[in-house]
Amino acid sequence: MHRVHCLKAIFVSKPAINTSMTSAEWAMIISLSVLWGGSFFFVGVAVNDLPTLTIVVTRVGLAAIILMIVMRIRGTPIPMGMTVWGAFLVMGFLNNAVPFLLIVWGQSHIASGVASILNATTPLFAVVIAHMLTTDEKLTPLRFIGVVLGIVGVAGMIGGEAVASLGTDVIAQVAILGAAISYSFAGIFGRRFRAMGISPIATATGQVTASSLMLLPIMLMVDQPWTLPMPGIDIILSLVALAGLSTALAYILYFKILETAGATNLMLVTFLVPVSAIFLGIGFLNEVLELRHIIGIALIGAGLAAIDGRLFRWASKSA
Repeated sequence: MHRVHCLKAIFVSKPAINTSMTSAEWAMIISLSVLWGGSFFFVGVAVNDLPTLTIVVTRVGLAAIILMIVMRIRGTPIPMGMTVWGAFLVMGFLNNAVPFLLIVWGQSHIASGVASILNATTPLFAVVIAHMLTTDEKLTPLRFIGVVLGIVGVAGMIGGEAVASLGTDVIAQVAILGAAISYSFAGIFGRRFRAMGISPIATATGQVTASSLMLLPIMLMVDQPWTLPMPGIDIILSLVALAGLSTALAYILYFKILETAGATNLMLVTFLVPVSAIFLGIGFLNEVLELRHIIGIALIGAGLAAIDGRLFRWASKSA
């Protein structure tokens, strides 16, 4: 019990959030899912010529530079002080350094489809952790049912072969689950930046800068990038898009959503990323929409509706 109180002291923040999202917040969630869904395209190009850690550090480092330039143009000062940067370091550790490294290592041992299913458990962990550590994001039966429906929907979209692979390479799967747990703690910890009076763009800048500082020494030791050949223009453009769109812009939206809608609602984006990736594949790679995709999307939609709760409240009042 004492440990829970200590965690609450670290993670609980004010003011309270909107448990039922507004249309603007839903629009930002969908936009964020598209930006993160698009990252699969950019990473798919870059990974052909560059090692993973180099891609990750380039992604967060270039995003930090882009965000600093944007803040400079806007005349927005970068927050200073040990308390603020201590919070940025914790956020960068929980939201980038730990999950990125665990996912990179895990995906080197298991299929990406299995990793996607395990990553889709993030909202489930977020619901449980938020219930324990916050006063305004409590677990309800409807929320729990919604999360389970979402996970089933993601698993259905990805396919039976990936589901059948669950249970093999247990250590690698535990690593992906560890990343999901880290993302969940990050979402709850990140709520404090609103109470500290730090804007979403400043928080995004601080987080990716802190992440870059933590990951750079590891990348230099492991990948030794000075020994790599110069990447082609397609790789460079992919890295710029990955950093500018799927990281810099995405994290501004991330912290804007977190500021008002909370960690549990924010983590719902994990369900929507595979949906966005599928529709982007249909639109740009001539992929085919299959029945399992339609069923999975329907289950995800039902799960999101259950977590949001408004349709069910409206139906109960109308009955």
